[in-house]
Amino acid sequence: MLKSKGDEKMLEATRSVPRELQSSTEAVGQVKDVSDLEKQKTEAGAAHFRRLGWKRLTIVMIVEAIALGSLSMPSAFATLGMVGGVLCCVGLGLIAIYTSYVVGQVKIKFPEVQHYADAGRLIMGRFGYELVGVMFVLQLVFLVGSHCLTGTIALLNLTDNGACSLVFGVVSAIVLLLLATPPSFAEVAILGYIDFVSIMAAIFVTIIATGVQRTEAAVPSNWSAWPEEGVTFTKAFVAITNIVFAYCFAICQFSFMDEMHTPKEFVKSIWALGLTEIVVYTLTGALTYVFVGTEVKSPALLSAGPLLSKIAFGVALPVIFISGSINGTVVARYIHGRMYRGTVTRFINTTKGWVTWLSLISVVTLVAWVIAESIPFFSDLLAISSSLFVSGFTFYFPAIMWFMLIRKGKWYSRENLLKSVLNAVVFVIGIVVLVGGTYASIVDIIDRYNRGAVRGAFTCSPFE
Repeated sequence: MLKSKGDEKMLEATRSVPRELQSSTEAVGQVKDVSDLEKQKTEAGAAHFRRLGWKRLTIVMIVEAIALGSLSMPSAFATLGMVGGVLCCVGLGLIAIYTSYVVGQVKIKFPEVQHYADAGRLIMGRFGYELVGVMFVLQLVFLVGSHCLTGTIALLNLTDNGACSLVFGVVSAIVLLLLATPPSFAEVAILGYIDFVSIMAAIFVTIIATGVQRTEAAVPSNWSAWPEEGVTFTKAFVAITNIVFAYCFAICQFSFMDEMHTPKEFVKSIWALGLTEIVVYTLTGALTYVFVGTEVKSPALLSAGPLLSKIAFGVALPVIFISGSINGTVVARYIHGRMYRGTVTRFINTTKGWVTWLSLISVVTLVAWVIAESIPFFSDLLAISSSLFVSGFTFYFPAIMWFMLIRKGKWYSRENLLKSVLNAVVFVIGIVVLVGGTYASIVDIIDRYNRGAVRGAFTCSPFE
């Protein structure tokens, strides 16, 4: 029994210290080998990274999710046709909401899971931890790279190719680096409101501009309800993987939920995000495709005309850089936390923590820039990222998690049969996207280079 209020406070302080930092304790909970400064830093760090409510989580997830995905939708509709585009947008969106719900259930049941790699450990042991960890890092670095590429395209468009594209690529990388500096998602949520207004304004400008252009032309566009004539497997699958890319928010969900003060409220966030995405993506893809027709470009902002595309890119700059920086923050948080697991340094509130944090996000941004320059075409960069990584994080990994971690009872029991079938279908979708999408992406990249349809890597040449 505790003898005084002082003893109670000492015990509470001990509980707030990470398990790895705790050495042997006295009867009243005194820590022998952890200094008072370390305990204070640990308590402050834990409090700092537990400030996210479901509303802020929604904003952070919207910022991370509704960005580049929406810009690839009209081009995907042009390839798949109106019917195929709408079915893929709505169908894949509903599946993404479900798999995100499964991911949240795993986090609730296993609160020690901080990032997707930790969930990999639960289903495949150390091998799963390492495999999913590598995929997690690569996907997020690819995401940062895609934002770096889009930032380069935007700056070239705004300046009428006023400088070497490599220069604008470096500028984009520096902006992404600066915005990734705050390590807490609660702090980034403040920028989320600017981000959301930015992407919605850019979408509205594009839709209105293309609509006005079509009205002035007084000639209907050549849009079709069905896939374009002569569409190849490669082109169709690249379009599908571009839509898959737009629903990749589950990859960061463990990381975001780890900062929630009430994790059980995550369901509100995923429904708010998922339905918003479905509406925004479907309307953006359908309306822009109807107004422009099969000549629609990717990213879609390029279809707004010379002047209005500049306006659209101008208002889209915040979403291009803020959303990209969040992905950089997530991957750096994972690597930093792994490097300093069980130490005060992981909270990034000491000199050593800040030095290693800044060094790490610098390396992440540099690698992302190299990827952006190596694969300098928007649709295929999104496609290969979707095929290799999003297929797992959004589809087959959540399906496996349900069977191995969430399911209670036999899979064929009456209460589980419907969900078993659903998760089996989701698993198959993920594998099909992985195999078919990867093949299609590689073939399309090779074909584009052979035809000279894109500029070379690491050159000053403007984008076509």
